[in-house]
Amino acid sequence: MRQPLPLTETANPRSAAIDRASTEEVLALINAEDARVARAVQEEIPQIAKALDAIVAQWTRGGRLFYCGAGTSGRLGVLDAAECPPTFGTDPDRVVALIAGGREALVRSIEGAEDSPEAGMRDLAAAGFSERDALVGIAASGSTPYVLGAVGMANAAGAVTVGLTCNPGSRLERAAGYPITPRVGPEVVAGSTRMKAGTAQKLVLNMLSTGLMIRIGCVLGNLMVNVQVRNAKLARRAERIVSGVCSCDRAASRKALEEAGHDVRVAILVLRLDLDPAEAERWLASHGGNLRAALESASDGAIAQP
Repeated sequence: MRQPLPLTETANPRSAAIDRASTEEVLALINAEDARVARAVQEEIPQIAKALDAIVAQWTRGGRLFYCGAGTSGRLGVLDAAECPPTFGTDPDRVVALIAGGREALVRSIEGAEDSPEAGMRDLAAAGFSERDALVGIAASGSTPYVLGAVGMANAAGAVTVGLTCNPGSRLERAAGYPITPRVGPEVVAGSTRMKAGTAQKLVLNMLSTGLMIRIGCVLGNLMVNVQVRNAKLARRAERIVSGVCSCDRAASRKALEEAGHDVRVAILVLRLDLDPAEAERWLASHGGNLRAALESASDGAIAQP
């Protein structure tokens, strides 16, 4: 009996004549299909929230966040993981991305690499994955063997597993402890899941990683106070953050940042609580690096020595 095509592989009737459309009509059609993506992700927010809470719980126990995927899905995981250290100051080893075919697959297609569940298991084991960690398996079709192998191994270890797919009823949806399945529908070009499915995956990964960092205190208000000052643009951003939080001019924020070793959180504590940098570092450390907790626990500027 023939199996039905996955939703991600079916032909989209709305784009059936796209090869005869004008340039503007092609673009308008792609844009209209893209507009469906945010709504599909919105419908998954309850599931995304459950997955995020589980990831936060693992992280606070000292666990790590892993992404695993092949092709576009794998590259999106690598992109999200790579952005966490500069944006949120995380240890590069705490958000880990595995892609079928390894580093070479980032810049060119290695189609056969995704076909081995054993490869997914080997890569996960080589990274030292344990029951304390959380794994997000990413596969538009929900049937990628590399991803399914890794998710199966993570389940066997007793870890948190999240399955991000755009194909309802897929093997990944059934295998994952926390399935997330935005139903974006058929692609403009049938089977080209780098389009709507890829956009949906990027949106969900944004929500998971950013939500995690917000929950663990890497953001004050909506400001990235854990930003790593590695270039001129980020130096200017750090100055703006310190100036805004401390209601001081840029010269004062620049001086505080220099004295704080360009740690935005320490500079803010120096200015807000009238501490020297060493005291501010100790106070921040005593609150697990959480700037809001450090600020809110201070009483009238009098800081008990941790």
